Amino acid sequence: MKKTATITILVFAALSILPWSLCNGFAEPSGNLVIFHAGSLALPFETMEKAFEAKYPKVDVLREAGGSQQCARKVTDLKKPCDIIVSADYKVIDKLLIPEYADMNIRFATNQIVLCYTDKSRYANDINAENWYDILLKKDVVWGHSDPDLDPCGYRSLMVLQLAEKHYQVDGLYEKMIANRPKENIRPKSVELISLLQTGNMDYAWEYLSVAVQHELNYIALPDEINLGNYRYDHLYQQAVVKVTGKEPGQFMNIKGESVTYGTCIIKNAPNAEAAIAFLEYLLNPEGGLKILKEMGQPPFVPGRVPTQTMQDQLPKRLQPLVEVKL
Repeated sequence: MKKTATITILVFAALSILPWSLCNGFAEPSGNLVIFHAGSLALPFETMEKAFEAKYPKVDVLREAGGSQQCARKVTDLKKPCDIIVSADYKVIDKLLIPEYADMNIRFATNQIVLCYTDKSRYANDINAENWYDILLKKDVVWGHSDPDLDPCGYRSLMVLQLAEKHYQVDGLYEKMIANRPKENIRPKSVELISLLQTGNMDYAWEYLSVAVQHELNYIALPDEINLGNYRYDHLYQQAVVKVTGKEPGQFMNIKGESVTYGTCIIKNAPNAEAAIAFLEYLLNPEGGLKILKEMGQPPFVPGRVPTQTMQDQLPKRLQPLVEVKL
């Protein structure tokens, strides 16, 4: 009996140090894994990259951060090889990638829009949740946002301004604020505005709450009715509409307001599909990527979400238990 018990213990000990992939019936991933992701995910994905590569040392994660539309167009227009797209707006995947370039869209996290500033910002001691729009109307205040044609944070910033006009019942507020924001204050992606804030070259910038937390910026939290962070107010958010460039040059599409929802997909014919599946398995793990997001100020969906049973059934088997069907 003692001999049998000893053998059993040794077997379990051996299994515990085997790569997880071998214990679950698939080859351990290796090679380069190319991920194009939203700039607002730069810091959490840097942390995830290190953890994932520690778990799968044969994989080299190659990340490119940018505006979500820009990330998608690297695939659709530039035909750049890519395994995974991660968008700050899941609708970018729906509108630009499905069905030609992807057949999945997993929603995994939310966020909200805030107005960021530093101690160096003009009127930093005066601004609050009630007077922020009056501060942005001052001629000596420099403020900006990201490019709506490249980055969801850009068109979401404009949506917040549109909703603010209705919420505060100030006629013409949106146009007045836009008139006080020169075009040069629009940058390709929202994270580029951070350095302008930190160096004092910009007073205020619209960012995601998670970005503000991660970069230790001061910020004004806005009412749920306008911050795009609470799905219960989607009926209000839909009153905001922003026109952005479409799939083809010269085409445009209208984006309606909706609560902030991040989405991800594996590109069809991904060069490293095995590693891509393993990464999404890690990302969607409540003790893995989702935990990192939560710790860095970005509420995750646990489990992830897909819109239909058909889409869930088409997911790789290892991802199916990590998502639920939910509109």
